[in-house]
Amino acid sequence: MPTHRLPVAAMAVLPLATFTAAALAQTCDPSDLFAPQVLYDAGRGPQSVAIGDLDGDGHADLAVANFSDDKVSVLLNNGDGTFAEDTVYGVGLQPASVAIGDLDGDGHADLAVAIGSRDSVSVLLNNGDGTFGQDTLYGAGDAPRSVAIGDLDGDGDADLAVANNLSDSVSVLLNNGDGTFAQDILYGAGDAPLSVAIGDLDGDGDADLAVANRFSNNVSVLLNNTSEGAPGTFAQDILYGAGSGPLSVAIGDLDGDGDADLVVANSGSDDVSVLLNTGVGTFAEDTLYGAGFVPVSVAIGDLDGDADADLAIGNFNSNNVSVLLNNTSQGGPGTFAEDMLYGAGNGPQSVAIGDLDGDGNAELAVANRNSDNVSVLLNRCVSLPTITTQPVPVVLLPAGGGVAELGVVATGTGPLTYQWRRSGVPLADGAGVSGATTPTLTIDATVEDIAGYDVVVTNAAGSETSDLAVIAVPVPCRSDFNDDGVLNIFDFLAFQNAFDAGCP
Repeated sequence: MPTHRLPVAAMAVLPLATFTAAALAQTCDPSDLFAPQVLYDAGRGPQSVAIGDLDGDGHADLAVANFSDDKVSVLLNNGDGTFAEDTVYGVGLQPASVAIGDLDGDGHADLAVAIGSRDSVSVLLNNGDGTFGQDTLYGAGDAPRSVAIGDLDGDGDADLAVANNLSDSVSVLLNNGDGTFAQDILYGAGDAPLSVAIGDLDGDGDADLAVANRFSNNVSVLLNNTSEGAPGTFAQDILYGAGSGPLSVAIGDLDGDGDADLVVANSGSDDVSVLLNTGVGTFAEDTLYGAGFVPVSVAIGDLDGDADADLAIGNFNSNNVSVLLNNTSQGGPGTFAEDMLYGAGNGPQSVAIGDLDGDGNAELAVANRNSDNVSVLLNRCVSLPTITTQPVPVVLLPAGGGVAELGVVATGTGPLTYQWRRSGVPLADGAGVSGATTPTLTIDATVEDIAGYDVVVTNAAGSETSDLAVIAVPVPCRSDFNDDGVLNIFDFLAFQNAFDAGCP
């Protein structure tokens, strides 16, 4: 086991918020976050995995670049975190990296693939149902090894950045607006760039580039010139030291200050470098954290539900994934606990983070190059329910009653159960009541239904009770307003509304 090197000091910086606040439930055991892997077949030599909704059904699917058989595997989600048999699509020789994004602006997720032996990037447009058309090749630099998707020129279209291993460069391919791409423009990087990531590093609203350079043991940062009047162009790279043999770089807010930081997987020193942003797009000296043997891929996501950015690292030679939980929510901004190891397949080459089973928690997908499969590790963390939209009081007019509807929106690890109550007493469906155990309660209300209503939302971690909402049916007042000896009906609520609005 490699020596775990913890940071000598916490770096004080100004950081980038990307994670929604959530409560860490008692059932989130940091040492047991993930269930044992489930393996799904892919093609030969899976080199890269990406997560995205490919068929538009709201569930996260997988795309895998298979280096040894020149294909991309698409594994569609069954809706519960299990996956159908892969469908393969031919691409160029030695696909090394795959990314998911809407490239032609039709609302469907397309694929971009870095083709290592064709000096190109392959674009596969989605047919709208999770199937893909024939790929189109666009030129890149020498031996592309990584591709990322983002809006690089600020025009709303998804552009491409490609790290070119043998030409020490990054290719930028700007979108023509229809999913086709202009000729690439090359920008210099360090020695043997193997990974590129896109993010706003200097806080000016433009998409910048970070590149991991294997042989020069550093990271290139290329700041975007769009906000300075040169859309989609980049300044000369600035180099920041990393560990030995950096193979992968990811961008995210690691210390919770709103700025985008960097993390790098160092294959030669069995560790990851964390480089915190100084707040202006420059970076402090890296802090090293131990990982497994030959870490080759790193991804950022909130793995334990505490709203800070954790790390997952694919360790090629130890056949596992390192999980490093962030200490920011415990008062150690941008620092990480010792890694916890979870088994993967043979030769994990790439790791991605996403909600694969729809429960609101982040899962792991791992491309295992030497066993021709993908590991899926489902998150066992159970986060408490959180009611994000409270029920709204209902006043029914006319006074005779009508249909009242109360609803809530809740998040948290599923399954969530609902129990509506009237004045604290649980309701059941029937006799004018429906949806008593759903997020929406419907009552055919009369005067007898005037009361306070709330709902208890429950899962395995516990319960949360909504705010109280009242169903009110205004009762007309009766009084002799004109002294004729006859009681008149007076709608007090209508009078009050008119008075509040200003009587004519």
